[in-house]
Amino acid sequence: MTTPVVTRFAPSPTGFLHIGGARTALFNWLYAKRHGGTMLLRIEDTDRERSTQAAVDAIIDGLKWLGLSWEGEPISQFQRADRHADVARDLVAAGKAYYCYCTPEELNDMREHAKANGLPPRYDGRWRDRDPKEAPEGVKPAIRIKAPLEGETVIEDAVQGTVAFPNKDLDDFIILRSDGTPTYMHAVVVDDHDMGVTQIIRGDDHLTNTARQRIIYDALGWAMPKVAHIPLIHGPDGAKLSKRHGALGVEAYRAMGYLPVALRNYLVRLGWAHGDAEILSTDEMTALFDLEGIGRSPSRFDFVKLENLNGHYIRQSDDAELVAQVIALLEHIPQGAEIKAKLTDKIKGQFLAAMPGLKERAKTLLELLDGAGFLFSVRPLAYDEKAASLLDEAGKAALAAILPRLEALPDWTAAATEDVVRTYATETGLKLGKIAQPLRAAATGRSMSPPIFDVLAVLGRDEALGRIRDAI
Repeated sequence: MTTPVVTRFAPSPTGFLHIGGARTALFNWLYAKRHGGTMLLRIEDTDRERSTQAAVDAIIDGLKWLGLSWEGEPISQFQRADRHADVARDLVAAGKAYYCYCTPEELNDMREHAKANGLPPRYDGRWRDRDPKEAPEGVKPAIRIKAPLEGETVIEDAVQGTVAFPNKDLDDFIILRSDGTPTYMHAVVVDDHDMGVTQIIRGDDHLTNTARQRIIYDALGWAMPKVAHIPLIHGPDGAKLSKRHGALGVEAYRAMGYLPVALRNYLVRLGWAHGDAEILSTDEMTALFDLEGIGRSPSRFDFVKLENLNGHYIRQSDDAELVAQVIALLEHIPQGAEIKAKLTDKIKGQFLAAMPGLKERAKTLLELLDGAGFLFSVRPLAYDEKAASLLDEAGKAALAAILPRLEALPDWTAAATEDVVRTYATETGLKLGKIAQPLRAAATGRSMSPPIFDVLAVLGRDEALGRIRDAI
């Protein structure tokens, strides 16, 4: 019988869910779904000084917004500290680990001596085979693993291939600190074993950790989960991803107006490929995702590609769903409360009516909101610099000439107002833009907007004519 696939996403709650972590979570989620398994969420909160509940909440909120789910309740690593300590002491009893009574001063001298001799700072094993009866009084011991002294520790990795680490480079590292708390290295092994994890997918910066964790697995006689270490994300210039490149929290992408479905699609293609396929639905990702498609080279974050992909999903989205997404976005942007206060049922209806024209040119929800700004404007409108220049003497004259024709319209529709303007342009020999542009400035206060005749229809007769009169 095949063992069910179990993956895990295990973030440290020291900040928001950053974009690299989001991709790791997505890969774990997709792998589990592809194989009919489950993904677990473990909060690695053993660093009590840096871990915060606010960060835990932000990580969970980010995962939910991204549309990623997990089995059961999130597991706190810190709450399992007693179990970690018991396993460490069992290793001592089995002769696989030992108590180390080195003082901080001794460890510092060790580091300085190695540094002076051009060697890497490593523990010299002085308590490895020493009788604990020789322990100095008043020193609480740490527990160190007995690492193999010769040969290699070999990792078979689904992405990196076979990776060998000389055991001489892996010292007897601490698994339980002198205060009784477990180290990350040890806690992860115990948790992954107890949680039944079968596949670990994480960043390739953990490769050396995996070699050390393999030593603990071997000492315990436990089977190690399969591993896949994915390359990190770099910026467009090939340098390590930083905030200027886009190394932001997922909440920042939400506030910038990206859709969860677009971010999922972008992240899955960041380091994984299936032929030339760029646009993949969640069902397609789930059906196709495999570890073989992950490359070994770092991927490069590209905001232009993300924006274009987001624009695609905006154009494909249902109009009412986009209105709901923009309204939800108001909770996460500085000016949101002010806009929300103006969001009457009438304006919501106008926003929905304007959406077909708005979404054709928008690449983010913020651009949709900005394009709909004319709906929230209060008469008399404040004109931007370009709009004000369009409302010069000639512009106002054109508006004054077509105003009576617009007022006389029996039906106020985009087609009817367009017919009036085009007829006037033909009669006077003016280019359409000489009338449409001042009309746009008068109706929206800007020189750019959705199609002007759609704008007039959405505003309605009374509001549109009132704005034109104000401009004249």
